[in-house]
Amino acid sequence: MKIKLQHGIVAAALAAAGCSLLPSVGPDYSQPEIELPAFDLPDAGAPTTNLTATGEYRAADAEADARALITTNDVASWWLRFDDPILADLVECAVSNNVSYLMAQERLTASRWQLLGSYAAYYPHITASLSGQRTEYGRQTPTMVDRGTKLHRDVFAGGFDATWEIDIFGGSRRATEAAAATVESMDWSVADAWVSLTSEVGARYIELRTTQQRLEVARTNLVLQSETYDILKSRLDSGIGDELAVNQSKYVVDQTRAAIPPLVAQEEQLKNALAILTGGMPGALHAVLAPVADRDWLLAPGRLEAVPLDRIRARPDVRAAERAIAAQCAYVGVAESMWYPKLFINGALGLQSTHPQNLFDRASLYGAIGPAVSWPIFQGGNIYASIKTEEAKMTEKILAYELALEKAYGEVRDAYANYTQEYHRYQALEGAVAAAQDAVAIAKDLYKNGLRDFTAVIDAQRSLLSLEEALVVSRGTITLNVITLYKALGGGLL
Repeated sequence: MKIKLQHGIVAAALAAAGCSLLPSVGPDYSQPEIELPAFDLPDAGAPTTNLTATGEYRAADAEADARALITTNDVASWWLRFDDPILADLVECAVSNNVSYLMAQERLTASRWQLLGSYAAYYPHITASLSGQRTEYGRQTPTMVDRGTKLHRDVFAGGFDATWEIDIFGGSRRATEAAAATVESMDWSVADAWVSLTSEVGARYIELRTTQQRLEVARTNLVLQSETYDILKSRLDSGIGDELAVNQSKYVVDQTRAAIPPLVAQEEQLKNALAILTGGMPGALHAVLAPVADRDWLLAPGRLEAVPLDRIRARPDVRAAERAIAAQCAYVGVAESMWYPKLFINGALGLQSTHPQNLFDRASLYGAIGPAVSWPIFQGGNIYASIKTEEAKMTEKILAYELALEKAYGEVRDAYANYTQEYHRYQALEGAVAAAQDAVAIAKDLYKNGLRDFTAVIDAQRSLLSLEEALVVSRGTITLNVITLYKALGGGLL
């Protein structure tokens, strides 16, 4: 029996080795060839102060365009370009402690363990058992009725049962391919979560700083407007003032004061959002995120020569979609392998005795080994339906990959258009603020000399506050747009 068992094991090992060299059923994966268009970029050009006939600021001529090219180094670790240690620390804390990001990492860990588990299909499955059983037969049982007596029998056994599927048609190999591709897809999904997290931290941080600057503008204007009101009120109390002017000045002051509480609430919300993004409790970062005086986050304008198609294909979300196709292609092979027979090598080795003291004697040894074949002859169309289901899912994955490319291409173009156009808006607002400041001074002088009523002063002050706030928002919007552009280009991973 020892010689027969050895021969059987050798034959099974040779069969397994040979089957690993056989082609696997189902389609072999090849990356879809999806061409991306190479249209001109929606570039507004470098901002200038030259006005066109339609009243727009004209972009600089190509030879006068001094904007630096946005390079891969700019995209990589883009938050360091702002030279802001607070922002850099927030990003570092977020990628280490953000709960959603940690959850994505755990999903990746789970998929890696699933991949490791898929390799179990290549090895024999062995089960150990140990049992003791007493069987009683009474006098009236069919077994003992003619003997007029009863019988009991004890059986003690221990051993191993083994089964080994020989992967002739590659069903197990395809399943492992699918698990490996799924791990790669999950890996890129985690990278995409990293890109989204860092860009969200940057965006919320710039929104916070913009809100704080808007508060500074509102409070500065409130002080100036309050000073004007106090002067008018003092003149009225002295009997030489204008009651209408006092009331007009009063509602301008109150209107500006009413704009401050929503901004304070928004500041609180953004601080709390950053605390959560960095894995902390709301309120933990209030001291760190206090307003910073005389600090500007506006970077010099940059430009792209063309939409970098290689970066779009290498974006984490696009790569995740491509790896999902590879995984689904392998699942088609798994489904097709169900058409074919499965070859198993089954074996058993153990000890069995009617007396426990003899269980470990050589005479109690038993063993068996031999092949078995399982072939689904008729399944009522279930296998065919399963194959078609997996093929439809693969088509869906291909379409999802195409959609991911289209969205990525659109995101780059949208972000670049917003980024370059906002500079021209900012240019116009700078001129408007300067003019509004002059208008306030002129309106006050005319009012003092009795040449205009106070309505001119009110209108000028309102316009100045509105334009100064719009200018601050525009500066923040430019920075938000460049962060969005960095994210669209890969967000530091490329």
